[in-house]
Order: sequence, then C-alpha cells, then structure tokens
Amino acid sequence: MTQSTPESKFVRWGFIGAAQIARKNWKAVRMSGNGVVAAVASRDVSRAEAFIHDCSMEAPPVVVNANGEATLARPVAVGDYQDLIDRDDIDAVYIALPTAVRKQWVIAAAKAGKHVLCEKPMAVHADDADEMIAACRENGVEFMDGVMFDHSSRLPAVKEVLADSERFGKMRRIQTHFSFCADDSFQSDNIRASAELEPHGCLGDLGWYCIRFSLWATGDRLPAAVSGRAISVYDGGSVPSEFQGELKFDDDLTAGFFCSFRCVNQQTATITGDQGYLTIDDFVLPFVDAESKWQCHQHELQIDNCRWNFGRHTTNGAVREHASGEADSQEVRMIRSFGESILNRTRNERAADIAIKTQRVLDALRQSDAENGKWITL
Repeated sequence: MTQSTPESKFVRWGFIGAAQIARKNWKAVRMSGNGVVAAVASRDVSRAEAFIHDCSMEAPPVVVNANGEATLARPVAVGDYQDLIDRDDIDAVYIALPTAVRKQWVIAAAKAGKHVLCEKPMAVHADDADEMIAACRENGVEFMDGVMFDHSSRLPAVKEVLADSERFGKMRRIQTHFSFCADDSFQSDNIRASAELEPHGCLGDLGWYCIRFSLWATGDRLPAAVSGRAISVYDGGSVPSEFQGELKFDDDLTAGFFCSFRCVNQQTATITGDQGYLTIDDFVLPFVDAESKWQCHQHELQIDNCRWNFGRHTTNGAVREHASGEADSQEVRMIRSFGESILNRTRNERAADIAIKTQRVLDALRQSDAENGKWITL
C-alpha cells in the first residue's frame, strides 16, 4: 500500500474518468496548495490525453519529483482504471464515473490503499454504499463524496444566524429547489437520462444536494420518515426527470424539495423559523462574485382598521469567498480539506457518515415513489 508519508507536502491524485466536472476539480487540485494530479485514466487513453491537454491550457499541472518537490510536468494518461489504481505514485483517486459502476472502483481503490473522493450520488443502493464505506474503513483510507458546498465558508456563518433566537427562532421548515432546463438532445444523449448508468436521474444529480442541505441544516440528523414522487420520467419510466420530496423530522420540523431537468436554472434554499427566515439564491453553485451571500427576513404585517401594511425587513449577509477557481473557493476548500486529512493522518468521520445518510434518504425516497408516495420510515 503506497501512501504519502507524514513528511509529504502533497497528495498525488489520480483521476478516474474524464467527465466535465473533473475539469473543475483539476483546477481545484492545482489551487489547493497540497495536491498534484499525477495521472488521469479513461477507457480510451486518447480521451485521457485530450483531457490533460485541455485542462493544462488553463491550469498548468505540476507533479512531485523524487525529492518531494512540486515541479511543472505533465500527468500520465492511462487507458485502464485498475492500472491507475495500482500505480505507486498515486495516494488518492477522484472517481468521476457513472453511478452504476462507482462501487467497483471505490472498493478496488480502497483495497489498494488509495483514498477516495467520489462523485455523487455515491451508489445505486444504500447497501452498496455501506460496502464502499466499509472497504475504505477496513483499509484505513478516507472517503468523501463531491459535495462542494459542504466546504463553503458560508455555511458556518449561516449556522450562526440560525442559532440566533431573536432573528430566527425555532427552525420549522426547510425548502430547496435545484433545476436546469435540459436541451432536446438530453434524453437521448446524456447519461443522466439512462437507467443503466444513472438510475436516479435528477434525484441523484440534483436532489442529492437538496437532501444534503436539509440534513446539514438539521445538524446531520436523519429524518424520521420521507415521502417522494417522480413527476416526470425518462427511459421507459424508470429515471426521474422531475422529483419532489418531503422529509419529516422527529421534532415537528419538515423539509421539502423539488429537482428537475425541465425547469430553468434555479438553486434556491429557504430556512424558516418562528421569528424569521433565511434565503440563499445559489446554494449549490455560487453566483460569480468574490462573496457568498444570503438574506435574513423578518417581515411584519401591521393591521389597523382599514390600513394593512406588510413591512419588508431584510438584512444581507456575506462572507468573502470567490465563486470558483480561486484559493478560497468551495471546491478548492474541498480538495484541500481532503488532502489535509490524508497528509496529517486525521480521520474525517463526518465525510463518510453524511454521505451514507444522504444515500439512505435517497433510497427511501425511491421506495416511496415506487409505493405511490407512501411515507417510508428510516
């Protein structure tokens, strides 16, 4: 098993898969300060070569030399996933493969002593996810799913607002919406409409973030029960293209979400208390800016005989954080945080635990949909 030593300054990354999102993480590794991309694997080595070429044009790569120093050099293109996993110059793998095949390669990487950052949703079923995490723990490697907003500095700041009894009060409701409007070729050409490759459709691709945000807002608690329905479907009726879900927690808190491949771009979250509510317009992918923002609201309805006044009382909040591609961006924080756990040999138990919880909620929502929206107890 080859891993970075405690004295290492860099995590040597291997990318498995050349998906579009991997390009963003290529730059995140480059900006992290503690990682380098050592190799990229694709079943077609020419695709790996093209990926390396294109990414290098924007973010010139570095590799670690024999002295442990990072120097400008080109990562290796590999035509076989297992060959990349077996390399001695890889400490961690980033897996950007379709959901249907992730389990195999997460387990293979874990058995080879490689730490795993995995795209979401992490698995087809929660049982598979349990096996994946078990393999990582048995082999002493870290696991994290690729939810970038988990690492935004906005979330700790928002948590402070939610803890303010005067501004927010007791949490009552969480509502999220994540959608984009796919083009006419999406259903026939995109793997997210394929039952074979991405069986969860929009629920796995978009709803994963909605579920995760709700769990985060509640302190990583699992709901007591969930109900879900696919509103529209692809691929013979098995792949959700629009989905709505409800989560009930054990203290009268509820959460709801809607995700869709058929509605305009929207990434909104609302958390409502009995004294005020908080809104985020870009909870997954921040708007282009040097700040991550939110708004707090305590609107007031005043009634005096024939006069009805609904007063707006809104305050703005923000943290300094670039939207993407800079050292303080959420995807760079994700890579850096993962790297710190590896280099310092500290366990990040929350990363694996919250991924499993998200998968369990997703599974229960699929079961509910199959049973016509029946409430499923977790």
